[in-house]
Amino acid sequence: MTMESKTLGVGGSDAATQLAALTDMTAGIDDISLDELRARVMKAQALMQEHGLAAIYVNAGTNLRYFTGTSWYASERMVGAIIPATGELEYIAPFFEVGTLEGYMQIQGKVNTWQEDESPYALAIAVLARMGITQGNIGIDESTAFFMFDGLRQAATHYQWRSATPVTAGCRMHKSPQELAIMQRAKDMTLVVHKAAARILRSGISTQEVEAFIHEAHKRVGAAAGSYFCIVLFGQDSSFPHGVSHPKCLDENEIVLIDTGCQLFGYKSDITRTYVYGVANERQRKMWALEKAAQGAAFEAAILGAPCEQADAAARSVLEASGMGPNYQLPGLPHRTGHGIGMDIHEWPYLVKGNKTPLAVGMCFSNEPMLVLPGEFGVRLEDHFYMTANGPKWFTEPSHSIDDPFGYQA
Repeated sequence: MTMESKTLGVGGSDAATQLAALTDMTAGIDDISLDELRARVMKAQALMQEHGLAAIYVNAGTNLRYFTGTSWYASERMVGAIIPATGELEYIAPFFEVGTLEGYMQIQGKVNTWQEDESPYALAIAVLARMGITQGNIGIDESTAFFMFDGLRQAATHYQWRSATPVTAGCRMHKSPQELAIMQRAKDMTLVVHKAAARILRSGISTQEVEAFIHEAHKRVGAAAGSYFCIVLFGQDSSFPHGVSHPKCLDENEIVLIDTGCQLFGYKSDITRTYVYGVANERQRKMWALEKAAQGAAFEAAILGAPCEQADAAARSVLEASGMGPNYQLPGLPHRTGHGIGMDIHEWPYLVKGNKTPLAVGMCFSNEPMLVLPGEFGVRLEDHFYMTANGPKWFTEPSHSIDDPFGYQA
């Protein structure tokens, strides 16, 4: 494409046309099986024994769903499961929620209940004792609210309360083939939505209109809840990684940054595209190419057995060689290169300086070494990859070029 050409695939259509072209993309993909859930509990128990934990408590939220298939939002009421290092898991729940909990429960287990005027912490301690666990180390789900942890430790000072992260992260950071398949489909869905969103852009369009379109588009491709999150930024606003309080409308020849995702069976997608609405100038081209080079360097540095920090260092070295930074200084890359992803949009492990965790099969990461140019614009190209026995593999192919970001002529 010539330097005078408008960005391919950006603008020229409308929301109604693009929405009408979208179809459900979820056929043929299944949720995590009961057998896989049981295998997770067994792996957790093996890790508990390895780390000297007699049991762990997993609270309502991601960890409860991961290990038991039970979807339940965390609140001020204690709802969760106690998983012993050996034996069957049991649940803790308010008495009036038993019927609802049993309706969501996948891994079956005894439900121990408490009334509103009773202590759930005393109940949990009694369950541990009945399991034969009267002393030792008890792991607490890292997402458990402090007041619950505090209630447990005050109810029983004869236990040593520890973080359950070696177990929760130890299981969750290594994705199974079925998890990877679900994540692949979710990311495929979001990339299709990105392409549709790019086509509805026009001068004067607001970020709110684009966000609303993306939310509906995610529903059309099969994400029942629509967008899990959405950031739309134009022009100078794009130099703020997570947005501004009063976003501007779109002008001709401006940078467009869209970061969005959805969820499928609890697994998240998270993709960012940056391009120009109109014709890119030389400065935009140079910085976009630099960002793409940094993203590529991080991917190439993701070698099995190497520490996670190696990918961050590789991306940062590309930017610093072109005068950016150093480290987290601006203009440059103000945050880590990437985060883990799965049932939480940000989870273990992280591509950041100081993280010595060896890259291993099944680990999944965002790769987004954002380039921030204060007072000008920002460029974030975010795709995700996972580690295979042969090294890193992209979930979605990175942006092709600033003139053809979606690779229509690749």
